[in-house]
Amino acid sequence: MELRQLEYFVAVAEERNFTRAAERVRISQSGVSAQIRQLERELGAELFDRSARTTTLTVAGKAALEHARVALAAAGAVGQAVGEVTGLIRGRLTVGMVIGCTVTPLFEALAAFHRAHPGVEISLLEDASDRLVERVRDGAVDVALIGTASAAPDGLEAWTVLSERLVAAVPAGHPLAELRQVTLRDLAAHPLVCMPPGTGLRTALDRACAVQGLRPAIALQAGAAAAIADLAARGLGVAVLSESMAASLGDRLTTRTIEDAEVPALLALVWRVRHSPAARELLAHSRRAFAAERGGA
Repeated sequence: MELRQLEYFVAVAEERNFTRAAERVRISQSGVSAQIRQLERELGAELFDRSARTTTLTVAGKAALEHARVALAAAGAVGQAVGEVTGLIRGRLTVGMVIGCTVTPLFEALAAFHRAHPGVEISLLEDASDRLVERVRDGAVDVALIGTASAAPDGLEAWTVLSERLVAAVPAGHPLAELRQVTLRDLAAHPLVCMPPGTGLRTALDRACAVQGLRPAIALQAGAAAAIADLAARGLGVAVLSESMAASLGDRLTTRTIEDAEVPALLALVWRVRHSPAARELLAHSRRAFAAERGGA
């Protein structure tokens, strides 16, 4: 008994016709018939009633059908398991990361993945979040860490690793430094220094302003939090950052949470619904790495 005989048997049973079954498995009708006859001889029973125009299962055929399906499914699972292991031995993993974002747990996850699967070549690509999303969609990137202001992008899976409020950062002596609370309208009265369009932080800012009908003046844009802070420290505008970005500034700037900016800045890992074995392994390492960081906080 061979797997191909079981495949032909299931095809004929489901199509109820030898001609259609032959087209489905892409061999000649005579080839299907010969293999079914051989299977019947091995089993010692006829599997199909061929006396009518429509091919139907005999009692023996009905008894064999579900077992044949299970056997084919098991064989497919064996092939998939071997394929996944092979992919993790000699595969390639392309990871995207939003520009200007240094996230230690992601690097820890990449290191752990490399130790576990040294044969997989890892590529790290920096880009704007919106472009990374498109690269994940078209398969050029397996997993990407993006900044966003919404749930999972259309057609992708997502896992939020960080959700933070927006803050304003200004040098000593700036009018906003004298306020105990800062609103978007307060912010809009000054030139801003922030991330460029396509980043999660900028999207969160733009959406929060749009809700109130505000159009603040964007004086300067930079892709790194340190650059934004340096520009603000020199009096070129109010820096708009996330809470964790602002926490790294120390005493250089005075920070104020933007009280009515209710749209949070999110940092999330995104991937395709049907992702590769390598991507699945990296996601598992990432969950452990981020969980370890939170546990140590």
